[in-house]
Amino acid sequence: MRQLIGLGLACMTAAALAGCGGASGGDPGAKPLPMGQSCGSIRGELNRLDSKGVPALVERASSGGKLNPAQRADVDSYNNLLNQYLGARCHV
Repeated sequence: MRQLIGLGLACMTAAALAGCGGASGGDPGAKPLPMGQSCGSIRGELNRLDSKGVPALVERASSGGKLNPAQRADVDSYNNLLNQYLGARCHV
């Protein structure tokens, strides 16, 4: 019985380690960009939103501040674009 418990623990440990790491370190890799987008086009849109002051609105929203619907749309767009940009590893 003791050997079965030991074997079970060894199998669970091996399964957990295989699921957590592996040779790639658990990195899922770059995500593909949406059709028609490029790192440059996303960077250009982020720059446009930067010039409108959207990063300050992102900070306001994250600290619980109020935004009007147009500001909320800009914040959502900025966050979406930033996620795409970083997910595709455009910054590397």
